[in-house]
Amino acid sequence: MDKELLRVVIILIGMLVMIGMLLWHFFKSLRERRDADDYFDDTEYSDSLVDEFEVDEDDDEMDIFPIPDAVDGDGLLDDESINPVPRASAKADVVKEQPKTALPALIEFSLVARADEGFNGEDLFEAFERVGLEYGSVKVFERIDKNRLVDFAVASMIDPGTFPDTGLEDFYCPGIVFYMQPREVDKPLAVFDDFIETIDTLAVELDGVVWDNQRQPLTAETIAQFRQMLAR
Repeated sequence: MDKELLRVVIILIGMLVMIGMLLWHFFKSLRERRDADDYFDDTEYSDSLVDEFEVDEDDDEMDIFPIPDAVDGDGLLDDESINPVPRASAKADVVKEQPKTALPALIEFSLVARADEGFNGEDLFEAFERVGLEYGSVKVFERIDKNRLVDFAVASMIDPGTFPDTGLEDFYCPGIVFYMQPREVDKPLAVFDDFIETIDTLAVELDGVVWDNQRQPLTAETIAQFRQMLAR
């Protein structure tokens, strides 16, 4: 076969292949488009989806965010706008008092006796009297402020937590529990300092070990954390 004729035949075959591929891609895309149209025509949710995303002008969610008052363009050129007057001092701002709900609801520390028999009732009453605690109507000892309000209380570790008012020589308990409610007092930090001082004094007089709210030995770091919490 002549070389020139062979070249022509190869070119024609290549053109036919390209035309076939173009026709195949055309009919494939046409079929996919028809299938997509049939899907959206038949789906029963199409109308509801459109309705769901319609935005009512009155309920535009952007209304949730406050829009600042419009500013006159000429106002931006005022001297005060370019060089605003500095604020006098941060101290002049109104200082908001820490809300009571930000304070811990309860602080609970314990004093545990070193002796196996625990604390004796008579020793407890004498020690409580020396630090100014008063025996209350609910049979626990209390720190009473000048307004006759309770700053904190001391209960027995023996259920139900009360101290007897008779037979003290026969009463023993393994330890005592100190309760303070920071949200219920006027000056939580000052009351807490008195709370800690009272515990330390009784720990020496009664020979006991002070536990924190996790029933671990009370440390200076824990005390500092509570003071910082109450001072904020």
